[in-house]
Amino acid sequence: MNPDDPLLKILACPLDKGPLHLLVPDEALTSEEALYNPRLHRRYPIVDGIPQLLPSSGEQVTEDEHEELLKRMAP
Repeated sequence: MNPDDPLLKILACPLDKGPLHLLVPDEALTSEEALYNPRLHRRYPIVDGIPQLLPSSGEQVTEDEHEELLKRMAP
C-alpha cells in the first residue's frame, strides 16, 4: 500500500470510526506495513496488501512505541 492510495481515505478504525494512518516500514522497529490510530494507540497489520481491521486484529502500543510510530506515519 502506498501513501497516495485512495483506499486510505475511506478506511476507518473499527473502534472509533476515525481515520487511520499508514505506517512506513522501518527496519529498526518492524519491516511490516501497518495502519495506525494515534487517538487510541492501536496498530492494525497489513497482510499481503490487505488491511486487517477487525477489532481483535489491532494491538495496543505503549507510550514509547506511540512516539516512535508518530515519526513513521506517512505524510
